[in-house]
Amino acid sequence: MVGETDNKDKDESRKIAIALIVLVSVLVVAAALMLPALTEIATVHLSPGLGIKDSSVISFFISIIVMIVFAVASGDGLLGEIQFILGGFFLFFVIIWLLIAWVF
Repeated sequence: MVGETDNKDKDESRKIAIALIVLVSVLVVAAALMLPALTEIATVHLSPGLGIKDSSVISFFISIIVMIVFAVASGDGLLGEIQFILGGFFLFFVIIWLLIAWVF
């Protein structure tokens, strides 16, 4: 009985690891394929400089991505930590917004 459960856990872990490796490799390939488009966007939109309005849009999406990573990393505490995620979102949003506007 114990050996069967252990083998099932190993198989499940192996499947999850393979799925994660495939997901990461797909993301790397997608990023490599988008690199020319991203450099064109960067040269067109970032050369004259960014204002507060444009930097707020960029910081919103950066904050959303960071909060999604935090929510996935928190695992089973996802619902219990929503108040901290919301507070962290607004804090990240304001800080990143002002830093992007200041740097660019």
